[in-house]
Parts: sequence; C-alpha cells; structure tokens
Amino acid sequence: MKFTVISRGDDGSNTVAEEIQHHLGNRGLIIDDKNPDIVITVGGDGTLLHAFHRYKHILNTVSFVGLHTGHLGFYTDWSAREMVFLALEIVKNPGKIVKYPLLDMVINYNDGTKAAKYLALNEVTIRSAVGNTMVADIELRKSFFERFRGDGLCFSTPSGSTAYNKSLGGAIIHPSISCMQMAEMASINNRVYRTIGSPLVLPGHHTCVLRPLQQREFNITVDHLHFVHANVQSIKIAVSKETIQFSRFRPFPFWKRVRESFIGDKKR
Repeated sequence: MKFTVISRGDDGSNTVAEEIQHHLGNRGLIIDDKNPDIVITVGGDGTLLHAFHRYKHILNTVSFVGLHTGHLGFYTDWSAREMVFLALEIVKNPGKIVKYPLLDMVINYNDGTKAAKYLALNEVTIRSAVGNTMVADIELRKSFFERFRGDGLCFSTPSGSTAYNKSLGGAIIHPSISCMQMAEMASINNRVYRTIGSPLVLPGHHTCVLRPLQQREFNITVDHLHFVHANVQSIKIAVSKETIQFSRFRPFPFWKRVRESFIGDKKR
C-alpha cells in the first residue's frame, strides 16, 4: 500500500505525522506523495480539506483518514494518542470504504470565456464582490424559483451541513444522504421583496442555477479557498457524480459526533 501523511504544520502535528510515517514505513508501506492509496491527515478538519483539494484529481483511487491533534472534528476519526493503534490497523486490514457526497460548481461568463469548474467537500458560498446587495434569479431544475435579494447564498454538502450552513440556520444532514442544501445569508423580506426564507434540501438529481441581475462580480468560496469572478453569466450548483472516500477502521457514529460537538457528552 502507498501512503502519504499531511500535517497541519504546527510542532505537535508535525511530531505525530513523523511518528506515524515512521511506523508505517517500518511495516513495509511505501511513501508516495503523488499517487497514494491512502492519505492520512494530522491536525483538524481544515487539514483534511486541504488534503482533499490536493488530491481531488484522483478521488476514485485514494481514500482519506483523519487524526486530530486539537479539537474533535467531523472528518477526524482518531486522536493523537491513538496514533500507533491507527498505524497497526492500516497495516493489518484495508478498512471499510465510506463515501460522502461532494458539490460541483460551474461558472459561465458573458464573454464566452471557458467555464470555471470547482469541487467542494464542505460548501460553496456566493456573495457580491462590490459590497452591494446580491440580486439573482434562482432556478431549480431549470424552472424559476425565486428572485433572491440579500448578502449571499451558501450551498453545502451533508458533511458540510455542520459548518457554516449550521450558523445560517440550516439543517444538519447525515452524510449518507446524497443531497445538497441551500441556505440564505441575510435575505431581504418585506412587502416588496420576498424569498423563501428557509433553507432548502435538494435531492442528488436536482440542480440550482443562479443568474445575476445587476452585479457581475462575485466573491466565491469553495471550502477554505477564496476567489473573485467577474463578468459572471450564471453559476450552476449540483451534487457531484464524484465522491470522497474515507477509510474506516472502526465505527464512526455521526450523531454521537454531533452530540459531542454541539451539546456535550453528558446528560443535562
């Protein structure tokens, strides 16, 4: 098996990354930074997001496993003190592959410039780049749904539903469900303007298209990455046909992780 280890970069994470690399190398696994079979991240959820974007071109052949050296996350199965046990598990069995949905975003331009394409693990956010209210027509399944006015929109995957989406009042969705969620950022609702005002959960075969009415320049984030796109004609969001693969070497109860992260592990 070929593997690589990606560290968050702080001293503690670097030490753990070196140790697990040493353990796996001594047991016959091969270090391969270009085409690994498994990517081990050491740090937090942000570290795994960086690793995902680094290896998104080989998602059909690579799997990921996360080891946290700080706060518990939704992509990190293991703690730093379990590093040796994780190394032994990787060596002795291939683990169970669990797949999570991703988002595709395609940006088309008025001048005919080649469309820009992105893949997101957590979420995509869209805001006006000039500080004005964003105004855009929203189409669902090629039919007009609403004219949105507000600060912006957030589209999240089920695994990303616990991140920015949750702070916008979105629902928490189990990652086994193939869907995406659209949540509004400070929408304008009065006697003149009206939006749905609630997050929407769209099934995997539905698409959403934004068509701007005034602004043509937008601030767009894809997970931790930030971009500015000008002369935008439309932005299409859909559940991707690609998925991310996680190697599970023990149960990973999602709702238990939700409870521990947002409520606490004790009865109150």
